Amino acid sequence: MNREVIITCALTGAGDTVGRNPHVPVTPTQIAEDALAAAAAGAAIVHVHVRDPQTGAPSRDTRLFAEVHERIRADNREVILNYTGGMGGDLWFNLDGGARLAENSDFVGAVERVQHVLDLQPDIGSLDCGSLNHGEMVYATTPNLLREILGLYNGVGVRAEIEVFELGHIEIAKLLIDEGLLAPPPFFQLCLGVSHGAPATTEAMLAMRNALPRDAIWAGFGVGRMQFPMVAQAVLLGGHVRVGLEDNLFLERGVLASNAALVERAGTMIRALGAEVASVQRAREILGLETQADSLAASA
Repeated sequence: MNREVIITCALTGAGDTVGRNPHVPVTPTQIAEDALAAAAAGAAIVHVHVRDPQTGAPSRDTRLFAEVHERIRADNREVILNYTGGMGGDLWFNLDGGARLAENSDFVGAVERVQHVLDLQPDIGSLDCGSLNHGEMVYATTPNLLREILGLYNGVGVRAEIEVFELGHIEIAKLLIDEGLLAPPPFFQLCLGVSHGAPATTEAMLAMRNALPRDAIWAGFGVGRMQFPMVAQAVLLGGHVRVGLEDNLFLERGVLASNAALVERAGTMIRALGAEVASVQRAREILGLETQADSLAASA
């Protein structure tokens, strides 16, 4: 069991959720305000995507990320910023008259996927560590593309969060660790319940945890109604947790959630299990990130 638990709040994601819950943040102002509220509620890490302010569609626009970044850092210099590096791998296929890519595919190279990370240099950048059937879409990335992204992250001092959606993704991560591209200890996020990925079950989380490198730091989450059961399961199995509107829109049956409410509920569960919620400072120490003391020493 983990006695000191880091909470990540995934604020908005890239799913088609805006019309299903009015609390899903869309504009940079809304996303930044939700990040600050989640931090106040106990989240040490906020996981950030951005959306087109007019349509709510997911976006890679570096200007939107920059506005979110500036607004968060204007009020909170400590919360750990984790920016997505996963946008730009969507392959849709038109099977009428032969297989060919559909026009709504969005597949780009490493630099375009993570330009906002390179420009803004948050504490963490996520790394979707493998390809996956996702509904009728294929999310595609290759080991060579992952190598290139990690080279970019390492070049600007951004720590990778390794997002794994099934056991094979862990094997790809181990390959990258063996090649020296992921510094120890690696930080994994076990993503459970995503369409056609590993299910949000005790058995799946346990199998994935047992497949991790011995020195790994890990967190896990479940999608939808399995968000809170997987909070409890991750704590009991020795991990950290993630909640947020990216993964789940409801606080309980029929009650729409906000990001802050999801974080508060996770904190209540963690304490009920006899553990403590890790402070931002402690989370930075656990993850090997720069702390306020490090920053002061560097500027002295």
